[in-house]
Amino acid sequence: MTESELIQRCLAADPIAQRTLYDRYKKAMYTLAYRITGSFEDANDVLQDAFVKVFRSLPSFRGEATLGAWIKTIVIRTAYGQLRKRKMHFDELDRAQAHVSTTEHNSLDAEYIEQAILALPEGYRTVFVLIEIEGYGHKEVAQILGISEGTSKSQLFHAKRRLREVLGQFDI
Repeated sequence: MTESELIQRCLAADPIAQRTLYDRYKKAMYTLAYRITGSFEDANDVLQDAFVKVFRSLPSFRGEATLGAWIKTIVIRTAYGQLRKRKMHFDELDRAQAHVSTTEHNSLDAEYIEQAILALPEGYRTVFVLIEIEGYGHKEVAQILGISEGTSKSQLFHAKRRLREVLGQFDI
């Protein structure tokens, strides 16, 4: 089924098409939501909320971008909105640093890098994930998150600095 056919069938409230759309994008969108929120539970909530928004907003989809890119923007905004609502004020970085430094491993692997990224403060983590993992530019991130390009650049700079501090103890 083509993207256009899928959209038309979803707009006609076809439950099979809706399930197909969800199944087609759920894994990538869940991963993105997890990377932004840093929590499996929050990622599940974001995924559910985002797909409700997708189906409600589908009539306004203009096709200026791919359906996947449009859904990704909704997931990012939903995840970022959830983070802003929760305003977590605890030092996750210290917790991750303690976890990393108490391990018996001498080398850096993907699990430790992932933990270090997840331990970044929410603003740093969101911008880092969008730019360094998802491949967005500062202008796009600024538009998606409703921040200035300068803030995006600053958040990325500080995120990279914090990651170097946490991961610097390993020989890379």
